Amino acid sequence: MIEVKNAYEALVASGIDMFTGVPDSLLKNFCAYVTDTAPRQKHIIAANEGNAVGIAAGHYLATGRPALVYMQNSGLGNTVNPLLSLADEKVYSLPMVLMIGWRGEPGVHDEPQHVKQGEVTLALLDAMRIPYVVLQSEDQIAPMVQQAISEKRPTAMVIRKGTFGKYQLKNVSTNNCQLCREEALKLVVDHLHETDVVVSTTGKLSRELFEYREACCQGHGHDFLTVGSMGHSSSIALGIALEKPARRVFCFDGDGAFIMHTGALGIVASMQPANFYHILFNNGAHESVGGQPTIGFQLDATGIAKASGYRHVLTASTPDEMVAALKQLETLQGPVLLELRVAIRSREDLGRPTTNPIENKEAFMAELSRA
Repeated sequence: MIEVKNAYEALVASGIDMFTGVPDSLLKNFCAYVTDTAPRQKHIIAANEGNAVGIAAGHYLATGRPALVYMQNSGLGNTVNPLLSLADEKVYSLPMVLMIGWRGEPGVHDEPQHVKQGEVTLALLDAMRIPYVVLQSEDQIAPMVQQAISEKRPTAMVIRKGTFGKYQLKNVSTNNCQLCREEALKLVVDHLHETDVVVSTTGKLSRELFEYREACCQGHGHDFLTVGSMGHSSSIALGIALEKPARRVFCFDGDGAFIMHTGALGIVASMQPANFYHILFNNGAHESVGGQPTIGFQLDATGIAKASGYRHVLTASTPDEMVAALKQLETLQGPVLLELRVAIRSREDLGRPTTNPIENKEAFMAELSRA
C-alpha cells in the first residue's frame, strides 16, 4: 500500500506541478490529498477527461513541465482523441502522466458497467502505445515521469483497488441546502404520472431511485438506470422522448454529469421535445466518488439551458420551492430544466440495484412498448 503523501511528494519531486482530472473512487484518497495540498491554481477538477488532457497540454506548452491527469478507466475513452491526435509523439509530442483507476480489473469483483472496461484497459493502452506500469510502489513513479519527459509522450500509471492508503478530505465541500438529493428525488418521484418514464444518471442517484421504487413497491420498469456512460443520460432521454411523444420523459441528472457534456443541452433544445423534462440535482460535488467539488454552484445551469434553447427553466432550493416547481411542470411544455439545489449527504447503507443492466433494459423496453 502506498501512502498518498509519499505518492504526491514523489510526483512533485519528479517535476509534476499541475494536477487535473475527473475524480474516481479508486483514486479518492489520492485526489483528496491533492485537493488539500496542491495550490488552488495547480489543481483543476476538469469537466471531463479529454478536457483534462487539454489542460495538461496547455500547461506543458506554457511551462515545459508535464502535468498529472487522473481518471477512472471508464473515462479513458474520452481521452483517446486528444491523446492520439494532440499529445502523441507523432503529432505534438507532449509529455504528461496519466493516473488511471482500474475498475473492473479481471478477477476482482466489481459492478457490471466496469467489467468490459476493466478487461480492455491495459489492451487499450497497448493499442495507443502508451507506456504504463501497474503501480505497486512509489519507487515506480519517478521513472514514469522521467520517461514522459525524456521521450516527450504520455505515460500511465494504472491503479488497482487498495493501492493507496486512507486519507480523509479536510477541505470538504459544503452548502446550506435543506434537503439531500435522496429527499429531493422522493419529491420528484411522488409527482410523476403513471405513464412517465425516467432516465437516471450514473452514481448514487440511480441507486437512490431504485431503492425508493422498492420501498414504494412500484417496480422498476419505468426507469432506465444509466449505471455507466457518465454525462449521456440527457441524450438517452432525448432519443426516447422523440420516439414516444405521448409520454413525459424525465432525465434525472447530477451536476458532475451535467457539466461533463453540456453541449448535449443544445442538441436537446434544437429538437424541442415537448415531453422532455430535465431535473438537475445539483449539490456541487462528485459525491459518488469521494466528494470532490464541482463547479455546480458557480455555474448558471438554468442560464445555460435557456441560452441553449430550452423553453422553460426553473430553480429551487427549499422543499416548498421544489413542490411549487414540480406543480408548475404540469403546466409547462418541454424542453424544461428544473435545477434542484441539494445538500451533500447520502446514506451509508445505500444499496445497489438487485437487477442487472440487461434485466433493467428489458423491463424498461417492455414498459415503453405499451404506448
